[in-house]
Amino acid sequence: MAQRLYIRPIALVDASERREGDLALAGGKRSFSAVEALLRDEEGKILLREAGSVTGLMDWVKRSCPDQEARAAELLQRLQMPRAAFSGLPMDEPHIMAVINATPDSFSDGGDRLDPDVAVADGLRLWEAGATLLDIGGESTRPGADPVSEDEELRRVIPVIEGLKAAGTRVSIDTRHARVMREAVAAGADIINDVSGLEGDPDSLQTAVECGVPVMLMHMQGNPLTMQHNPTYSDAALDVYDYLEKRVEGCVNAGIPRDMICVDPGIGFGKTIEHNLRLLDMQALLHGTGCPVLLGVSRKSFIGRLSAGEEPKDRVAGSLACALDGWRKGVQFFRVHDVAETVQAFRIARAIAER
Repeated sequence: MAQRLYIRPIALVDASERREGDLALAGGKRSFSAVEALLRDEEGKILLREAGSVTGLMDWVKRSCPDQEARAAELLQRLQMPRAAFSGLPMDEPHIMAVINATPDSFSDGGDRLDPDVAVADGLRLWEAGATLLDIGGESTRPGADPVSEDEELRRVIPVIEGLKAAGTRVSIDTRHARVMREAVAAGADIINDVSGLEGDPDSLQTAVECGVPVMLMHMQGNPLTMQHNPTYSDAALDVYDYLEKRVEGCVNAGIPRDMICVDPGIGFGKTIEHNLRLLDMQALLHGTGCPVLLGVSRKSFIGRLSAGEEPKDRVAGSLACALDGWRKGVQFFRVHDVAETVQAFRIARAIAER
């Protein structure tokens, strides 16, 4: 690749601390008064790094890399612009996406909701607890997971989608397969959530265009069977940003409006602990895509590895720590297992921020 500029908002503040001249992050209630700029070459090496005010940044770009002026202006515009409602959800508040795995082998809750009646009942409970989106999946994508047939995936998810939609909830379908996307949307799914960024099936992108619903694009290096076999990056945050920015542009060119696209860095999908930490630290960078951001960290293995080796259902505290950090960095969607706990954490954090 040619030399490329990246801009990350820093010095993030709450609405109560906003000063004249601060910029609203993604048009929301968080603001930033400074940025970090990074320039790297075609081999991925960081050539220049600068941190300072937005005005100072543009002066630095003019002096140090004048060929990046247009990109700098575009990135700053994307970082600030308000996000349109996503499937009817306003983007100036965090939204909780509850995990409903209708699978026997998911890493945290495999088998808990394989019975459609149980999945629907649990989904309604999580909706009442404060989730604004229920994410229904019929194929585990944990590291090392084997794929399932589309027929089996549909058998698992369609009754759950139909039951939850009949109760008036908002539902996303978590799938990598175009046929499942199409039939799930026909059954009532409001959003397509694809861990392969609409690349896992050659028909996925066109199917998503034809379905006409918002999409969530995740980054994954490899596939569930291979993704943890020595994942490698020049810089995890910048490489993932490049991938997601390219996928967004590809979707826009195919006919999906930018305001119907959400991006997800794919924590734990083809990443080491250090890669995950780098992505979490730098996640405000993702607002430069001009899209809402989804963070899925709930109960993941790196939390236990950084702590005391807890089992998945005992990683709630670590999951909340990651969610609150993401909220402070302007993330709009949080894919979680523990809805009530996350709702409580956000309510307290917001009360403090809006004092």
